[in-house]
Amino acid sequence: MQIPIFTVDAFTNRPFSGNPAAVCLLENDLDEDSHQKIATEMNLSETAFIRKLHPGDDFTKSSCFGLRWFTPANEVPLCGHATLAAAAVLFHVQKNRNSVLTFVTLSGELKARQVEDHIVLDLPLYITYPQVLQEVEELIKAAIGNMIVQDLRYSPDTKKLLVRLSDAYERSVLEELQVSAQRFLSAEKTGKVKGLILTLKGNSSGKHKGHDFYSRYFAPWYGILEDPVTGSAHAVLSSYWSEQLGKKEMLAFQCSRRGGELKISLRNDGRVDIAGQIAIVLKGNLTI
Repeated sequence: MQIPIFTVDAFTNRPFSGNPAAVCLLENDLDEDSHQKIATEMNLSETAFIRKLHPGDDFTKSSCFGLRWFTPANEVPLCGHATLAAAAVLFHVQKNRNSVLTFVTLSGELKARQVEDHIVLDLPLYITYPQVLQEVEELIKAAIGNMIVQDLRYSPDTKKLLVRLSDAYERSVLEELQVSAQRFLSAEKTGKVKGLILTLKGNSSGKHKGHDFYSRYFAPWYGILEDPVTGSAHAVLSSYWSEQLGKKEMLAFQCSRRGGELKISLRNDGRVDIAGQIAIVLKGNLTI
């Protein structure tokens, strides 16, 4: 069985930066076990599987597809960068001419559309709530040592913990922070955290002006020590920073080693548009 497969760098316009995802086009049904085996083989933070919902569907002409995401360890309910990558394969490789693509996923229907040189994802917006420090103190210490925390939030829908560092810190402090995410597994005792976001308010002056906020994201609970650029984390960050900054349009930068930029627009229907660029770096076939 031959499966067309692509590697797409998301939230960047340059190869070898942003966040890489593998994308598989499933012409036929794939048995459950093979999804995970392929994702483990690809060994990227996410492998996306696009499937036809009806026998007569066509990757070039249809506008609605099934979409699933797998890390090397397990299936996840939402992945922004791999959705961006999946839309890129349909728009740019398959030359799909629909103005909007709809993906049926574990997080409901997600939509993607092209706007100039960006692909815009319509994602759920997740509210955060104040988090008591004592419950997660050991985890935070494992992540940032004795750095000053300005705010602490939790998103119950996504099980992500948001740690805002003091505004006194510069972007370089976040970038250079050495994080041993493997230690999070033993430090997290509550069982309720499955992703850790470190975030910092943007600087309106200096060489990096223009970004409203910065972040890094860690998910060792899903086998991902650090994710380079994370759409799902920004579905949480968007609600938090919109409230903090009083803005609905924002530009964000994820400060991983590869780095990536995300354009954010909060919608009036309680969802969020997150836009990014892509670079397709590999095209081939899997033989299984």
